[in-house]
Order: sequence, then C-alpha cells, then structure tokens
Amino acid sequence: MEKIVKTNKPKETKELGKQLGLLAKENMVFTLTGDLGAGKTTLTQGIAKGLNIEKTVSSPTFTILKIYHGRMDLYHFDVYRLEGLHQDLGFEEMIDGDGLTVIEWPMYIQDMIGEEFLEIEIKFIEEEVREFVLKANGKAYEELLGEIQL
Repeated sequence: MEKIVKTNKPKETKELGKQLGLLAKENMVFTLTGDLGAGKTTLTQGIAKGLNIEKTVSSPTFTILKIYHGRMDLYHFDVYRLEGLHQDLGFEEMIDGDGLTVIEWPMYIQDMIGEEFLEIEIKFIEEEVREFVLKANGKAYEELLGEIQL
C-alpha cells in the first residue's frame, strides 16, 4: 500500500509527522530517505509532537542516535556516517524495542530493519514544497496509512 502526500510549508510537514506520531504503535519502524535538506528532521519533529515529546528534536547527524521520551520512546537514528561500516553497534535492541524507531538514511543498516516498516521517501519539489511517498511494508503499517487524514 502506498500513499502520496504533498506539503507546501514546513508547518504542514510537521503536521504530517504529528499524525504519524499519534498513530504510531510500539515497536514500529519508520525509514526516511531524501536528499540533504529535504525535510527528514522536520518530519521527525512532528512525529515527536505526536508522541508528546517536549524536548526539541534535532538531527543526530554527529551522534548517530538520539533518544527522546514521551508517550513512548523515540529512537531517532541518522546513519549517514555509517556508510561502509560493518560492525555490531547494538542498534538492534532499540530497533526491536518498545519505542518508535525513525531511521534517516536506512540503506546503510538495511539488514537490521526487518521486513515490516513504513518507508517514507521525501522529494524536494521547490523551496518549501515536498512530496512524501509513504509505503507500508506490513499489515500494521497499512492500517496506519489508512488512518492518515490529509
């Protein structure tokens, strides 16, 4: 199942993220792909709002992982710097844990993700306009996409 959503400004991107956060259930994984500056962190900020996370969400580019606490934990990965690195970093426990995992640049740890996840591709259309292609991989994610109201 696939759904395409277009946003015209960062506020709308955050609203999409908030809906995703409100609908998320424990042990879900969202993967985010898109060029640098496409809106991956902006979307994740909205997801955090939907999880009732008060702390400001920023990109974990240099730390690889940031953990936020709300209605459930949010594990925010940016694995861009792990390209070509093959070692056990202990991420599986979080990906398989009780929180929601959001992974930017998932292609670098694809073998850790499993078969069921929500794939979100972000396309830069123009200055503030983005297109989100959401692809459900698994029944729980199909149900989640069916509930999005935009």
